[in-house]
Amino acid sequence: MLSRSAERLYWLARYMERTENIARLVSVHMNLLMDLPKGVEMGWQQLIRINGSEQEFFEKNKLTNERNVTRFLLADPSFPGSLFSSLTAARENIRTSRDLLPDEAWEQVNEMYLYAKLNLDTISSRRSRVVFLNTTLKGCQRFTGLLSGYMSHNHPYRLIRLGRNIERADMTSRILDLASLLLSESRSDEMRQYETILWMNILTSLNALLTYRQTMRSRINGDDVLNFLILNKNLPRSISYCLIEICDCINKLPNHNDLPKQLAELETYVQAIDIHETTQLQLRGILDGLQNKIGELHGHISDNWFLKYTPE
Repeated sequence: MLSRSAERLYWLARYMERTENIARLVSVHMNLLMDLPKGVEMGWQQLIRINGSEQEFFEKNKLTNERNVTRFLLADPSFPGSLFSSLTAARENIRTSRDLLPDEAWEQVNEMYLYAKLNLDTISSRRSRVVFLNTTLKGCQRFTGLLSGYMSHNHPYRLIRLGRNIERADMTSRILDLASLLLSESRSDEMRQYETILWMNILTSLNALLTYRQTMRSRINGDDVLNFLILNKNLPRSISYCLIEICDCINKLPNHNDLPKQLAELETYVQAIDIHETTQLQLRGILDGLQNKIGELHGHISDNWFLKYTPE
């Protein structure tokens, strides 16, 4: 397989996962704000922080209200991390890789793109936005299931799994970074009063609420949730599970060179994290370091397998 084709499959998976993550975050955040009374400090600016896009947002907007944030995250074509930009990039990557994928995969992504393009103007209405997000989530999940059931689990499929889990681990670390603020000793009494609702929504954003209850069999609390989402090896969106998937893909791909060693160092870093033994400030530093290490792993993957472009 050509390195250019490998790169397109890898980024197709990342963009589709990013599309699902953005839709999931906005949907869960809308539900969270409905559950909390006014005055609790969980506004729309939190979604901008998760995506690390404060600079881009404030270049175009002054207020972090619902209308501005949802328009920016869902529909802004000039922001590379928006849902529509991610879906557009995914469509372009699959369009140029159709010989490696089932025809149904192209049809699914193309239909999602056309649906989003026709319905972006409806997201200003909360009711229409719910329909838009639910349709997008179902489309992403249908795409993932379609590839799993229709596609040969060979090198192209392993590159898709690799991209998906790199993106998933990065997003989970960002959500946990924001969630760690809930452990701050400076949080208000009102925030403490509604802590359980906040942690439940964090679990829901990662499809982890049912698994958490089945595994922990205890009341929801912040330390246990963070440990669970970092270290549980059976939860598809936990950091540890994503690393297991990444390791499996890398070891089965040819010419992986030093990547297994670098990945083993990352796994050791993650397994050493103990939420119960760290302060909130230390935890934020650990999670920042984790995001940097995931970024470095992506860089090594890119250097190892993808075509290096040289300026003319």
